Amino acid sequence: MQKKPFLTWLLAAGVTASAVAQQAPEKVKVKTKRKAKTEAAATPAPAADAATATPTAAVDLAGQYGPTITQEDLRKHLTVLASDAYEGRETGEKGQKMAAEYLSKQFRELGLTGPVQGSDDPYLQHFTMERSTWAEGGTLKVGGQTYKWLTDFYGMGSTPFQTETAVQPVFAGYGIEQDGYSDYTGLDVKGKDLVILLGEPTGTDGKAILGKDGAGSKWGNDFRAKLAMATEKGARSVFFVDFNPNSNFEKLAGRMTQYISRPSISFKDAKPGARRASAFFVSPAVGYKLLGSNAAAVTKYTASVNKAGKPVASAFKPAKFMVTAPKKVEDFTTENVLGYLEGTDKKDEVVVLSAHYDHIGIIGGEVHNGADDDGSGTVTLLEMAQAFQKAKAEGHGPRRSILFLAVTGEEKGLLGSEYYTDHPIFPLSATVADLNTDMVGRTDKDHEGKGDYVYVIGSDKLSSELHEIVLNSNEKYTKMDLDFRFNDPEDPNRFYYRSDHYNFAKHKIPVAFFFNGVHDDYHGAGDEVEKIEFPKMEKRARLVFYSAWEVVNRDQRLVVDSNKK
Repeated sequence: MQKKPFLTWLLAAGVTASAVAQQAPEKVKVKTKRKAKTEAAATPAPAADAATATPTAAVDLAGQYGPTITQEDLRKHLTVLASDAYEGRETGEKGQKMAAEYLSKQFRELGLTGPVQGSDDPYLQHFTMERSTWAEGGTLKVGGQTYKWLTDFYGMGSTPFQTETAVQPVFAGYGIEQDGYSDYTGLDVKGKDLVILLGEPTGTDGKAILGKDGAGSKWGNDFRAKLAMATEKGARSVFFVDFNPNSNFEKLAGRMTQYISRPSISFKDAKPGARRASAFFVSPAVGYKLLGSNAAAVTKYTASVNKAGKPVASAFKPAKFMVTAPKKVEDFTTENVLGYLEGTDKKDEVVVLSAHYDHIGIIGGEVHNGADDDGSGTVTLLEMAQAFQKAKAEGHGPRRSILFLAVTGEEKGLLGSEYYTDHPIFPLSATVADLNTDMVGRTDKDHEGKGDYVYVIGSDKLSSELHEIVLNSNEKYTKMDLDFRFNDPEDPNRFYYRSDHYNFAKHKIPVAFFFNGVHDDYHGAGDEVEKIEFPKMEKRARLVFYSAWEVVNRDQRLVVDSNKK
């Protein structure tokens, strides 16, 4: 799952098979109508028996194939994909290529079709990306002083400052825009470079005034919400500054150096205007210089905003400065992995089952294997493919077609799923839903010591029917606690926007995202196979399968009857 900054975004939301089988309805041999009629004619049933006869129970095919998803098989695949040999599956690197080859081989051996035409491997959707790395020599000059890269300022993502550039910044307060609060009112920022405060306004009690019940809002919890708004407004770059006296920029920059120095990735063929505003972070000392101000004036300004509960005019006179922040850029190729299972009478409609198979590679000499993120979702995808293919081989194939989609580049900004939805193999108009599995192998702190659970995110955003299907599948088969708290549009974690399902939701395709929440090893070197809770993972994987079974086999296509935030 994509990493959440500020501190954490760069460091870049069970039962056994036999037990479930015992719960499945007993298989019943059903006589054909012709044979039943013949027997009825030969030996008429007494009237009393006819009156008391009960109808033959239908065979529960989902309950028959769901238990073929087992902890043993999940462990077998995960032990391979999350091993040190795969080097953390960094997008575009050796380990990611190895993982793509492994998944392609599994899809082929299962008997799925490779649907990518014109590829050297029909199971691989190749595309070209740009890899950029910060070069040495970054400087920022203001007020007669020169500030150093990775000491006084640093950046992430793209840069418009390959060579020394003169900048006249515009102060945009906290960079917030929502109902009742806008730092952009009357401010023209198109093509300009902004100075924006990190954090958010608070009341006299110290609680956030824009969050729910005093909790921090998305604006204070994640700088990317502010960056997205600046991008929407047409800004070229944002220089973020944190004036919190408890912050230690120098220490933070030192800790972040190994992450900041890692390559960032973007699309080679990005459309004009598609790139987001560049993000830079400056020390308080630099921030005061950029605003032409001092600590007392900044404190007075933030206090006046807190008191008013809305933006107020500032007396700051931003100073012109010179900045150089060059990057080295090179092209490389990466790939999504696709396996296709053709349906029967509704084969022209497609249900996507997705998971990202990339992770964050080697950092500081340590392999980050991402067993949970998202090795767990990837092997769940393989096991669901096995179950559906087995059903088809035994004459019970899905009515709708299924695309098993393992995407790359999720950790770099949901890039693989964005590429697929911009270059779909099957028309998006024929795509019924996406069920996305990202981190389903562990337990978060809120559920420690409690029963089996899974977070379900987004299932009610576009289709009430999909939401009911997940509820009913759980009630009938897995009986877990379904936690929907992250469906709250005010969720400061913004998990709904942070995994691959979102690129389908943007196109009004119903989605459901299955997730176990964040734990201490999230994006850490400790996310290893031995910490995976396979009984829980098995049950969660089966829930996704049972939900998918209903979606692919129901008479009517899912309705899109809502558009919730």
